[in-house]
Amino acid sequence: MINEFKNYFSDIKLRGNIYLMLIWRFTLVMLIFSVCRVLFYLFNTDFFANVTLSSFLRMMAGGLWFDSSALIYTNLLYLFIYLLPFTFRYNRWVEKTLKYLYVITNSIAIGANLADIIYFRFTLRRTTSTLFSEFKHESNFGSLIPKFIADYWYIFLIWVALTAVLVIFYGKVKPIKKGKGSQYHFVYGLNGLVLMLLFATLMVGGMRGGFRHSTRPITLSNAGQYVSEPLEAAIVLNTPFAIYRTLGKKSLHKVDFYSSKEELNSIYTPVHHPQTADSLKRMNVVIFILESFGREYIGAYNTHLRDSLGYKGFTPFLDSLINHSLWYRYAFGNGRKSIDGMPSVLASIPMFVEPYFLTSYSTNKINSIASLLRSEGYHTAYFHGAPNGSMGFQAFANVAGFEEYYGMTEYNNPDDFDGMWGIWDEEFFQFFAKTINGFKQPFCAALFSVSSHHPFKIPERYQGKFPKGTLPIHQCIAYTDYSLKRFFQTASKMDWFKNTLFVITADHPNQSQFKEYQSSAGAFSVPLLFYTPNGSLVGRKDELAQQIDIMPSVLGYLNYNKPFVAFGRNLFDKESKPFVVNYTNNSYQLLMDDYVMVFDGNQTKGLYSYKSDILMKENLKDKLPDVVEKMEHFLKAVIQQYNSRMIEDKLTQVD
Repeated sequence: MINEFKNYFSDIKLRGNIYLMLIWRFTLVMLIFSVCRVLFYLFNTDFFANVTLSSFLRMMAGGLWFDSSALIYTNLLYLFIYLLPFTFRYNRWVEKTLKYLYVITNSIAIGANLADIIYFRFTLRRTTSTLFSEFKHESNFGSLIPKFIADYWYIFLIWVALTAVLVIFYGKVKPIKKGKGSQYHFVYGLNGLVLMLLFATLMVGGMRGGFRHSTRPITLSNAGQYVSEPLEAAIVLNTPFAIYRTLGKKSLHKVDFYSSKEELNSIYTPVHHPQTADSLKRMNVVIFILESFGREYIGAYNTHLRDSLGYKGFTPFLDSLINHSLWYRYAFGNGRKSIDGMPSVLASIPMFVEPYFLTSYSTNKINSIASLLRSEGYHTAYFHGAPNGSMGFQAFANVAGFEEYYGMTEYNNPDDFDGMWGIWDEEFFQFFAKTINGFKQPFCAALFSVSSHHPFKIPERYQGKFPKGTLPIHQCIAYTDYSLKRFFQTASKMDWFKNTLFVITADHPNQSQFKEYQSSAGAFSVPLLFYTPNGSLVGRKDELAQQIDIMPSVLGYLNYNKPFVAFGRNLFDKESKPFVVNYTNNSYQLLMDDYVMVFDGNQTKGLYSYKSDILMKENLKDKLPDVVEKMEHFLKAVIQQYNSRMIEDKLTQVD
């Protein structure tokens, strides 16, 4: 039977263009990876009870994105040699070497994919590069592989079969060899060079997951775009991709600063147990995350600079709105990138060590302001004027529980594209207002702006309208502020407006001209204000606040009364202790009381008074040991809770 099978296929002899052969061989491995995905699901169906045929097909289609990236990385050496525009690639020994290279590298990738069919049951995630550090001290690692093969022999046989498919079908298409001659060599080399550059361009796009400059290289979190539940991301992903994308990434490590869970929780816990007998306020929630809108640009936050330097800022509308809002003088971000802002604001997850989007934990199950309010009957939607999929925002919005996503595709008018990042803020803010006007109340909607970003352009029609200031970003800030004004002018005439809680903050600061905003603490300065049209929230608070406080604060204001996990605090809870945490230059920062402490994970490197010593020049570490001890005590508890919950996928566990 086997010989008949072999003889049948040995009779098939095809010849084709060398580049078509390459496409065929790449397609072959893509097909095998899709087979692995089907097998992964079939062997682990118990973990994916809510997967339907339509959702599975969606995940299969999305998986091609990650497969192509992983397989380009896997075959980089093969592709490089194969595409060199020289005739030596027709040499019999070169062909044989390339075949061995192709089969060996791809069979290893297939084996990793198949191994995760079993290993997934223990970790509930695709294997990442952390596997190498986990087992590097295991002296018996070599004996574990034979044991795995013996215990799961059927996986080994599947691997052998799929590798055999690679070997058999690799050589079914033979190259058409060209003639010889100097003219042939010149034309051949020129054509080969052009095609090599074309393939190289396609490969770069394939590895990154797209060609747009606004598209970050895809990572594990992008799988969330194709799933309904975080665990399902394991179906979309493949193991080689998960390993490649986490190589060189700093991973979290479990720490045991406190051996007792009771002691740890008594110092700090991210679990919130709201104590309220009041019914839920069914108010709408609208959250603005303004791109690069640092506190430095806002006049109301910098009256001290106005008095000393005549600095007015670039936000006349926001300055006026602040007078009718509850705002926090000492508000800070929890990261310095746009991809840090979204998890911090909407899911109360700060950036520690690596951006959450880029870690192997980005497929964890999380609770967010969208998922929790959605469970209470809220309609939830996320808006970002960039091309859909940009920055991984659509994927995170899906995992975070937003029912709908509105991006450049849904806006559906390329005439308003700024040519770089997305739809101009003014037009997209108007689209935002008109779209949510059609939502059933109550709703929770969040918008991430795009225009206040490099290369710092504004629409041609507004050239000369806004002050340019001293930095390129200043006129963009003024333009976005004007767009915000236009939004409120439109929204204030709509029925839902009066029953809405507005939250305005930034993802992170950007260009800076004042030194107080250039210190390691000042570099995280963002605005934070709460506005209600009925005037119930008004005044300035001089206590610490941060992005991760937004989710628990909104829920607290609405009288949400179920337990949830959030690393921030409820700002409306007078009993909660103000603090701010962030991570920069391989060190943690904790702001508490009047001080900011810099901690490298093992010991305190600095202690400064962020109010009186805004440039952080005088290190008080040795002068105030009691303060250092108190702050270290608290920060260690935060780090331990964060690391353990991330590693163990307990971002929703409340008991």
